[in-house]
Amino acid sequence: MLSSFNEWLWQDRFWLPPNITWTQLEDRDGQVYPHPQDMLAALPLALVLLAMRLTFERFIGLPLSRWLGVQDHTRRQVKPNARLEKHFLTEGHRVFHALQLALLPWGWGLRAVYYGRNPKEATDPGWEAGFSLLHSLTPVSLQEPWLWAPVMCWENYPEQTLKPSVYWWYLFEMGFYLSLLMRLPFDVKRKDFKEQVMHHFVAVILMTFSYSANLVRIGCLVLLLHDSSDYLLEACKMVNYTQYRRVCDALFLIFSLVFFYTRLVLFPTQILYTTYYESVSNTGPFFGYYFLNVLLTLLQLLHVFWSCLILRMLYSFVKKGQMEKDIRSDVEESDSSEEEVAATQEPLQLKNGAAQGPRAVPADGPRSRVAGRLNNSHTTAT
Repeated sequence: MLSSFNEWLWQDRFWLPPNITWTQLEDRDGQVYPHPQDMLAALPLALVLLAMRLTFERFIGLPLSRWLGVQDHTRRQVKPNARLEKHFLTEGHRVFHALQLALLPWGWGLRAVYYGRNPKEATDPGWEAGFSLLHSLTPVSLQEPWLWAPVMCWENYPEQTLKPSVYWWYLFEMGFYLSLLMRLPFDVKRKDFKEQVMHHFVAVILMTFSYSANLVRIGCLVLLLHDSSDYLLEACKMVNYTQYRRVCDALFLIFSLVFFYTRLVLFPTQILYTTYYESVSNTGPFFGYYFLNVLLTLLQLLHVFWSCLILRMLYSFVKKGQMEKDIRSDVEESDSSEEEVAATQEPLQLKNGAAQGPRAVPADGPRSRVAGRLNNSHTTAT
């Protein structure tokens, strides 16, 4: 049964243009072509990169973040309560919704525990920034003409030989994204966690398919456009944990410009255009053509989603003169839901009949550590 499925999966018509077979892409006379089984080497490489990341975070990133002034805030422990835990499991978030209605007038947030940033959180962007920067500079050493002229990606396709430098670039990118997927279950659930998971899965599927179908050239262009802005984002996130606010703001503005240009201008006008139209000018459409463009279109929709988040941050920056927070990366999903609940609360009636909003704090009422952090009916996420 497995052999039958394998034979069906690797039919020529799924992966290659019409009248092209796998036998034409066999290595011969010193010419090497991509083979699907080559990508299996990315699995052990992903484990190696994951181990390197953990080593970097412990011996380089952690000391460096402390040297830059990122303080380690201890967390106040909450005494377990079995009855409350059981009630929460049965009633869900309705308990916390009612609790917020009762406590907001006295300056209490939904969480009575202050979660501060710590040096460990600042090490994650450092690793990704270094890797993305290294890979964004790799094409400079390749000196391939098709990197700067997308139409050349289809010359003599699919009988295009594979150079060792391109193979290693592809392999390390594949291993890197696999390591990110392995790390996702242990990462903080951000506001765009689902979109991030979707992006990583699309990236892995896209790289696997493009390599197997010898669409390596167009795959390299997609990777190049992404790496050219990713390291700026990670550097901005890393500096955001320090006291260098002006540097963080400047990096974010540069990142925004590069992101908009590469993802909203170059990607649709160069990548999508050449895969939609120029790719089939000589061969004609086939299953791989449609599958590739579906994945690239899905990737472009994610670009639009993140662009909207960036525009919201830019609006906040222009309005208030500084970057408050990274609404994509520095806010946990649970924190954002709490903010939305607080923002939609109607003014509460106190015993004296006066209408008080969430910011009102009675002089004789109890106060908490988060009382002073209520702003515009929002609890500031930390």
